Amino acid sequence: MAEKIQLRINSLNAAESLADYWPPYSKPERCHELNGDLKGYFSIDLKQPYRLLIMPSVSISKDEHKEFDRWKQITEVEIVGVKDTHG
Repeated sequence: MAEKIQLRINSLNAAESLADYWPPYSKPERCHELNGDLKGYFSIDLKQPYRLLIMPSVSISKDEHKEFDRWKQITEVEIVGVKDTHG
């Protein structure tokens, strides 16, 4: 799994913003915003069932109604950890 994590980190480093992962561009990473207890975090596929959890390094506009525009504001993220978000 370490190789997969490194691939995802390299991909994040190469991205201009998180909007580079906006569907349909998100494969194979399948990046998506989480909700519930993990609201504010984003998840990227690793090896089932594990996900790389990230969160924006800076606050993003809450007034932004278009999700794509919010994702475009995210140019830096912090890696929070690896977790099975469905279990």
